[in-house]
Amino acid sequence: MENQENISVPIFTEVDRRVFLENIYPKRRPAVLRGVDLGPCVDRWTVEYLGEKGGDREVKVHVSTVAQMDFLHKNFAYRTLQFNEFVKRASETKHSDFFLCEDESYYLRSLGENVRKEPADLNKQFPDLAEDFHVPHFFEPDQFFSSVFRISSCGLQLWTHYDVMDNLLAQVTGRKRVVLYSPQDALHLYLSGDKSEVLDVDAPDLKRFPDFVKARRYECVLEPGDLLFIPALWFHNTLALQFGVGVNVFWRHLPADIYDKKDPYGNKDPVAAARALQALERALHALDELPAEYRDFYGRRMVQVIQRRTFCDDQDSDTTLPRSQFTKPG
Repeated sequence: MENQENISVPIFTEVDRRVFLENIYPKRRPAVLRGVDLGPCVDRWTVEYLGEKGGDREVKVHVSTVAQMDFLHKNFAYRTLQFNEFVKRASETKHSDFFLCEDESYYLRSLGENVRKEPADLNKQFPDLAEDFHVPHFFEPDQFFSSVFRISSCGLQLWTHYDVMDNLLAQVTGRKRVVLYSPQDALHLYLSGDKSEVLDVDAPDLKRFPDFVKARRYECVLEPGDLLFIPALWFHNTLALQFGVGVNVFWRHLPADIYDKKDPYGNKDPVAAARALQALERALHALDELPAEYRDFYGRRMVQVIQRRTFCDDQDSDTTLPRSQFTKPG
C-alpha cells in the first residue's frame, strides 16, 4: 500500500529452545521459525487422512460468501457439519453441496468441550490427530493455555485482531500470508475492542481510515512446516493462499492471576487493563457534564497524562522483557 512502511518478518532456522528463549523471545517481535520438528503431521495431514481421523464428529464452522471475513459485522454464518464433510468442502473451490452459494468459503476454529469455560485443546478434541503434532517445547508445561486447530478454505482472509497471550502459529499444510502490526501502532488501526475496523489491509478506505497508512506493516508467507511466533498484543491478519491446516499454541507468559479466569479464547484483556478501561469510561462520562470547550481541554490533558505515564515509543529499538518474565532454558 502506498506510503505505508513494509517490513519483512525475519526467518530463523535451526531454532531450538535455547536459541528461541535467548535470541528471539526477549525481543518481542514476530519471527518465522523454519525447520522446527512439528512431527509427522506435515506429511500425513492430507484431506483424506484428516477426514478419516476426524470422522463424523460434528463441528461448528464459519461459512462466508465473501473472502474477507469480518467479525465486527458478522458477514458470515455459523453452520454445523460432520468433520469429514467439512474438510472435503473446505478443500474445494466449487461445491455441489453448500449452504449459501457454490463458491462459499469455510473456516474452523476448534473449541473446547464447554465453549464458554474450556479452552480448545487438540489432545482433547482431536486426540488421533494430536498424536501427529509435536508441540514445540519453548515454554513450561504449566504455562500451556490452549492448542487451537484451524482449517481454512483457499483465499479466506481473517480480520485483524490481537490476543493477550503469546502464541506460536504452526502452519502444518498449505501456504498462508500473515500481516502484523505492532501494539505501538494501535492508535492507527481504528480499534473496536480487540479488532481493527480496517477490513481490507491491502486496499483500505483511506477516507474513512486516513491514519492507517502510519501503521508499520510486518509481513511474511508461511510455508508448510513453518512456525510464526506472534507476541501478545501484536495485531495479525491472515490470508490462506491455499487450503491449509494450522495449530495455534497459546501460553501464559505472565503470572496466571493477571489473566481473566473466565476467558476460554485467550483474547480478554488482562484484569487490570479491563479495570483501567472501565475507569476511563467513567472518567469520560464525568467530562460529559462540561461544555464542549472544557471537554476538549480536559480530554487533551488526560491524553497527555496517559502518554507521559504509559507510552514507550521505541519501535526502532528492541523491546526486551526482563529475564524474570520469560521461561529460562532448563
